[in-house]
Amino acid sequence: MDIRTYRASSMQEALELVQRELGPDAAILHAREVRRTRFFGLLRGPSQIEVTASCGVNVPSRLPAAIDSTTLVAEKKRSSSGPATSSWGTSKVSYLPKELAGKLNDVHGMLQELCRRSRLGQAQELPDSLFHLFTDLIEADVDEDLARELLERVRADTNGPEVLDAIMVRGRICRLLEAEIATTGPIKTGEGFRRLVALVGPTGVGKTTTIAKLAAHYRLREKRNVGLITVDTYRIAAVEQLRTYADIMDLPMHVVATPREMRETIRRLEHIDLILMDTAGRSPKDEVKLQELKSFLTEARADEVHLVLSATGSMKTLQQTAEHFSVVGTTALILTKLDEASTLGHLVPVIRAARLPLSYLTTGQNVPDDIEVAESGRLVRLLLGWEPVRKR
Repeated sequence: MDIRTYRASSMQEALELVQRELGPDAAILHAREVRRTRFFGLLRGPSQIEVTASCGVNVPSRLPAAIDSTTLVAEKKRSSSGPATSSWGTSKVSYLPKELAGKLNDVHGMLQELCRRSRLGQAQELPDSLFHLFTDLIEADVDEDLARELLERVRADTNGPEVLDAIMVRGRICRLLEAEIATTGPIKTGEGFRRLVALVGPTGVGKTTTIAKLAAHYRLREKRNVGLITVDTYRIAAVEQLRTYADIMDLPMHVVATPREMRETIRRLEHIDLILMDTAGRSPKDEVKLQELKSFLTEARADEVHLVLSATGSMKTLQQTAEHFSVVGTTALILTKLDEASTLGHLVPVIRAARLPLSYLTTGQNVPDDIEVAESGRLVRLLLGWEPVRKR
């Protein structure tokens, strides 16, 4: 029996080797992705596709014996007109026994994944500096397509031997992302210069705690006159939580139930330097509640509307939330609970899609300490996992 093993940088190249040496009737017995190592296994090298094949093995039919020629002809016609096939030409057929069909579909999925990975051109086409950077990005939970895009931009913009320098390419990645992240700086206040800032977002993202941190900072450290408004009348606990903070810091606080009440409340706080408005958590899919929230913000004539998102949410959910809340006139983005997320790379496409400048980051529950003004360089290092969330 003539069984041979081939290795190549991509699945396509491996299959071409098999066909060239063993002929078109060769049977593929096994395929896998292998990793080469260097310096006695201490350093990772590029990966390859390994295919085991033979021209002397008769692969038994996977079809049950009971299927007649009419069924096979009909199935052949149906498969030629549309069922999904992998790059190996293997159809997923419905008349196989359930157990065998499940195994075949598993193999089908594995082959598709190998083909997909081979298209990355990740192994021998990338120098080690870029290859290790790619794996670092994936481990940080950066979307694979985005990671590939960043590497291509680095390779295109970096001259000669610089692309081989790991420190140089890491710095280049940081600069590329920093250029895409806008920041607002801190909320600007001053005597005789009133500012009304509202925080909006879904439930459970930390709006009330963030309001308390901002209030404590501007009252205790900036020595500004600060007032609080809450329209979160849906949760009694939220009102009491904010009232507790207001009592501790000796701040005026008002509960507003209707847009009409908002006008009178704003008039009472006309001497205040900074008014911080807490809002009820809204489902991004509830258009009626979002319009109700918009009416409160319009009546208050909010100068800034900060969308609060939790870093623990999934990329897709956060993107959809940012899109739906745009109808209320969001002007900035606050990212909370960075300390609770296992990775932060999934936030990169969220920031891109939201198209909002970053204002603040929160890194814990402590009031007022665990909040910082967003700074693009620091944020990028956090997103890529190159810097700890907690400052030392």
